[in-house]
Amino acid sequence: MWTVAEFVRVETDPDNPAVAVIRLDRPKMNALNAQVQVEIAEAAVRVGTDDTIASVVVYGGERVFAAGADIKEMADLDYARMAEHSRVLQDCFTAVAKVPKPVIAAVTGYALGGGCELALCADFRVAADNAVLGQPEIQLGVIPGAGGTQRLPRLIGPSRAKDLIYTGRHVGAEEALAIGLVDAVVPAGEVYAAAVAMAARYVGGPAVALRAAKQAIDAGLETDLTTGLEIERLQFSALFATEDQKTGMRSFVEQGPGKAEFSGK
Repeated sequence: MWTVAEFVRVETDPDNPAVAVIRLDRPKMNALNAQVQVEIAEAAVRVGTDDTIASVVVYGGERVFAAGADIKEMADLDYARMAEHSRVLQDCFTAVAKVPKPVIAAVTGYALGGGCELALCADFRVAADNAVLGQPEIQLGVIPGAGGTQRLPRLIGPSRAKDLIYTGRHVGAEEALAIGLVDAVVPAGEVYAAAVAMAARYVGGPAVALRAAKQAIDAGLETDLTTGLEIERLQFSALFATEDQKTGMRSFVEQGPGKAEFSGK
């Protein structure tokens, strides 16, 4: 699979063809202008609906993940135009969050503003040891507008999120790891390989169950415990209509754990 737009392309890792890579490539710093946002959403739909893809890596290249939104494009917008544009912006990023497969952000260099918000849409984040992350929008007289005020506190807690959003300060990789903003820190030259290796864990897994787990967790975080448990119960029960449930349980009984070969159905 190889789908090319002007600034975002979808490819598969050469050694792991079931791992799709959404590759940002807008010189010099992957600024997320309106066109890039739309192309990201299109790429997310592409990988999300392709049954040959088990998991996804979002990658900005060796130098930078994404330095943020295109400020020059936004600086002169008025309220009416930004009210319309901001909905498109959020919808494009949400498309990544709703990919029904494991998604890993491979964070190199800067992931600031919209770049950080894009990384927050992934299930996991692998960062270079020299990566810099943050939500500096307050320094421009605004607040994060692509999910930062919502996804960041859900990930690292409200107090830490308020610290980053109120001050606009940047955090290095080690602090990001300590506060739970990223899940792993590796040498800068190993970020892509580490992210692909993480994504490859899910190749050959029970795709329907993985999708159900993601949907149950994400939907449950948006509601109360009682409703969340009901979401879990319904997803759990529904999996008993799948081939993978029959395969997995039969294999466990006959061969022990961890030996099932799933069809993804």
